[in-house]
Amino acid sequence: MSGIIGKKVGMTSIFSADGRNVACTLIEAGPCVVTQVKNVETDGYNAVQLAFGERKEKNTPKPLIGHFKKAGTTPKQKVVEFRDFRVEFEGQVELGKTVSAGEVFVEGDFVDAIGTSKGKGFQGVVKRHGFGGVGGQTHGQHNRQRHPGSIGACSWPSRVFKGMRMAGRTGGDRVKVINLRVLKVYSEQNLILVSGSVPGPKNSFVILEK
Repeated sequence: MSGIIGKKVGMTSIFSADGRNVACTLIEAGPCVVTQVKNVETDGYNAVQLAFGERKEKNTPKPLIGHFKKAGTTPKQKVVEFRDFRVEFEGQVELGKTVSAGEVFVEGDFVDAIGTSKGKGFQGVVKRHGFGGVGGQTHGQHNRQRHPGSIGACSWPSRVFKGMRMAGRTGGDRVKVINLRVLKVYSEQNLILVSGSVPGPKNSFVILEK
């Protein structure tokens, strides 16, 4: 599985060849630096560790500073490991080498996007789980239209079942959206245009897997 680390720029739309207006997301994908190459002999599996985004050295732990210096690069913000990356790039991925979007993706590929969804704080059951409310606004309801209603019986089971959908903290979760088509690859600008939406706010890190 190969991939790259990127940063979400924002959403836009383009017209397809048949005249449809397609919503898409612009992602700044790379350039990423190879900071570690793992193999079966020393680590038990094949993997490539990529790093993306500049980071001040004073805000970087000393062990990480040494790790990045070993790869001959400056401290980075985001570090991600991709398993079996070398299967497709055998002999091309070396320590300190730069990987760009144009080397990994081409137009027409399908990718999976992983990001952290927008945090929405503490929300009720209507917003969090899509409940319809209790009885609408008729039948004498005046103060519980958006309440959860009953959460269990009394004599049996005399408890609330685990997993009961209730109000609580919403968003801020790791979300994976699969099968997004790559519409455009701008190799010189390190930009990639994928169809549909990608989790997270603008300027948030996104992991693209192929």
